[in-house]
Order: sequence, then structure tokens, then C-alpha cells
Amino acid sequence: MKKPVLIGILLFAALIALIAYSSLGMASHRVEVCMEFNGGKSCRTASGSTEAFALRTAISNACAGVASGVTDSIACEQKAPSKVNWLK
Repeated sequence: MKKPVLIGILLFAALIALIAYSSLGMASHRVEVCMEFNGGKSCRTASGSTEAFALRTAISNACAGVASGVTDSIACEQKAPSKVNWLK
């Protein structure tokens, strides 16, 4: 195998390893959130680099399961969760 091809493969492998390492290390907070809206209930789990980011992501994901449309999604996300369980 030619030297430039080998160097390219090694650099690509190093880049993939760096991306995987940084992605796995950033999610230090994990939370499960349940939302009730318009008679429906949805629970979702999310991870994030901060507690606030993980909580906001889990609320948005849970609301996506029970709200229909932008207006309902915004209204759902403004409500307090019916359940919050910190996992990590």
C-alpha cells in the first residue's frame, strides 16, 4: 500500500475515534420525563451536557408524542412535567 493512502486511512481513523470519544463524554446528565397534555401521556429519556439541556430535550421529545402542531407543542412545553426521574 502506498504511503499517502496509509497516512490518509490513519488520519481518518483518528478523526472517527476523536468524534466518538467527544460524543460519549458530553452526555453527563440523563433524565426521564413524562408529559401529560390533552388527555395523552408520553415519557421520553434524554441526555445532555448540562441538567437544563437534558431536561429541555426530554420535555420537547415527550411533547412531540402528545401534541399535534406547533401551537400545541409550544403549549405542552410550557407545562410542568408530570414526572422527572434523573438517571445519571
